Amino acid sequence: MPLPKAEDLEQLEDIEKQWAVKAMHHAETYYKLITSLDMKNFPLTKIDDEIYKDFEESFPEIDVKHLDDKHFHTPEAKEKWRNWINKYEKRVNEFNFGTLIRINYRQDYTEQNTMFGVRMQFYAIEIARNKKGLNAELLKK
Repeated sequence: MPLPKAEDLEQLEDIEKQWAVKAMHHAETYYKLITSLDMKNFPLTKIDDEIYKDFEESFPEIDVKHLDDKHFHTPEAKEKWRNWINKYEKRVNEFNFGTLIRINYRQDYTEQNTMFGVRMQFYAIEIARNKKGLNAELLKK
């Protein structure tokens, strides 16, 4: 397989930049929401309850208060997530779109508190945080 041409690489860089802008916009918008509204009863998808139940049953080892990299980026974790995520392919819009996920629920999106994931991981974690009332702690008084 030949190496890509220089102009093709420039296009890839543009695509990466576009993704980064969209992911950061999504993160900023979501953080504004959780610091302004009680998200406990504010659905992120049409099937939040199902996602929450399935996530809790499939990933009981994950503490949504502070995420541990080993539950996301080891080969075994990636395979487990891939199988779980793919169940939602036809049911959740942009289910596998790259997104940013906060590691510690008490903190904003920062370089130290952000990891890369896909939209279904974001939904699973943030729906759980919302249902458990964790994000309510961030409401601005």
